[in-house]
Amino acid sequence: MKPTLIGALLGAVLAWAALSYGFGGFLFMALFMAVGALVARVLEGRLDIRALRDALTGRRSSS
Repeated sequence: MKPTLIGALLGAVLAWAALSYGFGGFLFMALFMAVGALVARVLEGRLDIRALRDALTGRRSSS
């Protein structure tokens, strides 16, 4: 999928959440979408959890 199409679909889903459930529902939906994206990257092997943890705790730089 092209990034433009993905962005448009993401915007449509978030707009639907905002219209249906208000601002709280919008934030809740955005949070779950972000968690889902992180889980997908871990399962695909595109994100190393140990390296991310080390970078966040200051043990290692992210570069």
